[in-house]
Amino acid sequence: MAYFSADNGGDMAADTFPKLLMERALQYGQKKTALREKDLGIWQSFSWQVYLEKVKYFSLGLVSIGFQHGDKIAVIGDNKPEWIIAELAAQSACGYGVGIYQDSILKEIAHIINHSESKFVIAEDQEQVDKILDMMDDLPNIKKIIYYDPKGMSKYEDEILAHFPDIMALGREYEKDHPHLFERNVEKTEENDIAWICTTSGTTGLPKLAMLTHKNLISMASNLGKFDPKYESDDIVSFLPLPWVGEQMIAVASGLLFGMTVNFPESAESAQSDLREIGPHVMFSPPRVWENLCASVQVKVMDASWLKRLVFNAALPIGDKWSDYKFAKKQPPFFFKIIYYLAYYAVFKALKDRLGFTNIRSATTGGAALGPDTFKFFHALGISLKQIYGQTEIAGISCVHRDNDINPDTMGEPIPETEMKISETGEILSRSPAVFAGYYKQPEETAKTVIDGWLHSGDAGYLTPEGHIVVIDRIKDVMSLIDGVKFSPQFIENKLKFSPYIKEAVTIGHNRDFIIAMISIDFGIVGNWAERHRINFTTYTDLSSKPEVIDLIQAEAEKINKGLPENARIRRFVLLYKELDADDDELTRTGKVRRHYVEEKYSEIIEGMYAGLDSIKIDAVIKFQDGKTSTIHTVMAVRKV
Repeated sequence: MAYFSADNGGDMAADTFPKLLMERALQYGQKKTALREKDLGIWQSFSWQVYLEKVKYFSLGLVSIGFQHGDKIAVIGDNKPEWIIAELAAQSACGYGVGIYQDSILKEIAHIINHSESKFVIAEDQEQVDKILDMMDDLPNIKKIIYYDPKGMSKYEDEILAHFPDIMALGREYEKDHPHLFERNVEKTEENDIAWICTTSGTTGLPKLAMLTHKNLISMASNLGKFDPKYESDDIVSFLPLPWVGEQMIAVASGLLFGMTVNFPESAESAQSDLREIGPHVMFSPPRVWENLCASVQVKVMDASWLKRLVFNAALPIGDKWSDYKFAKKQPPFFFKIIYYLAYYAVFKALKDRLGFTNIRSATTGGAALGPDTFKFFHALGISLKQIYGQTEIAGISCVHRDNDINPDTMGEPIPETEMKISETGEILSRSPAVFAGYYKQPEETAKTVIDGWLHSGDAGYLTPEGHIVVIDRIKDVMSLIDGVKFSPQFIENKLKFSPYIKEAVTIGHNRDFIIAMISIDFGIVGNWAERHRINFTTYTDLSSKPEVIDLIQAEAEKINKGLPENARIRRFVLLYKELDADDDELTRTGKVRRHYVEEKYSEIIEGMYAGLDSIKIDAVIKFQDGKTSTIHTVMAVRKV
């Protein structure tokens, strides 16, 4: 199939994603795998030429059913090749789209679809299709719902529905009467066109829609690659939500720019085992993923035989010391190198393999602050984890550590073409080609965020003499006790979350006499602990109210307090009766705490703790994803630390 002749755009500069795809297909053809998906236990591979063909015919199929220049699609579902194919197909037809988190509640889905004025919805399966069909009266712009997993869809007869392969078939037919239309459309795409809309974290309400251009995303991937190199031989596993700018940065922008192979796990549940099978070379994940991996190792150690626990507990301090040498940029003594290598081959090498990191070369974390204890843990294992700093509005990245200049207390230094400075109020400002085009249909919000070309992050921080950026916390979240002592709640929360038993924590103390904490236990890990100690329980609420569990968390809190300044220690805590949940508006879809909302929602608990109560009676309403609610009655014990 002659895609690349001079008269159909084959010699065009690859300054947009569709042009990059055509360039890669010309470069690799059938010789190299572009996408790989695990289906029914078998890895299915697609070459770059097949990748291009799928994008081409889905794009033409969209055009054949009414997709016009400037139109938008909305995509909702798990990570699958069809997601990226649909994304590139819309761009190839001179349109773009927006991603929706698959676990979003109906209110969020309707807001994103309507606010973005999307005309087509690409939905993964029956569950996502049902969500859209149930809201059709509230979605006046939708012309077609296209699903790509047909399971359970055979009896659906609504004319608004279409199967993904059927749209591709329409594209093949459409090409017969419109030869080279796809190539001409791709040639019309320009670097300053909107490539994709990423939703912001929405820590203060419904998410805003950040418009990112092809130039934003490609320049970011290119400049990141100069600090953190990527190669065509690299494998990555796409298991984080594609609506998140971080996954767009790696799976789409970097994947196309560097010709990497993008692998899709069979399901969210099998992601860890699938990751181990692939053994990726590159992995970028938010702190929650690294924290969960760290917790999983700690749990396995607790469940191991006494001999294995003994060996691990002997090896870990050696790894910690190795990390200290690395962070201080000092060469360890020769005898210590021998000791570390013994610990590495006895313990750490097998652990890396179990985690799927045998081939890992580039391991990065971003999206929020990662606790220094977790950061140090992975370096002890021999995984050179690096911090990344950025936000959606700068295409995900502005700073990263260099391989030979890693400091767990900083977020690295600005990548090429990125300028950073600190405002008079202590806010971090950035300027680069990756600064977004603005919030969709919200020019007043854009004007508040980008002033004279500088992106105002909303983060408090400072630059070190070495040029590294240090992020203290969100400006609005930096707190002061009543005596004027300032503290970062995020720092204390990260220390708490290093405990495998603690999944989430929220610290309070602004204009108060002391600091308190509301803690959500990790149900799986604490439940495992309770079973081993023969403690009976039924629900999360029941488990979190057990005196033995409260004692367990109190011991963890006391241990953490020892590493905190005297005036920034936790004085009281409660175990929440439920996990903090995005469906209850307590977390964003990327796992960030909506702090002010949580403080307002749990104000009765907070005031009870400061009033010195020993227990607090709770009658609460829990909201489920389908909009239904349930009432819970419990008594929460307040503990002093």
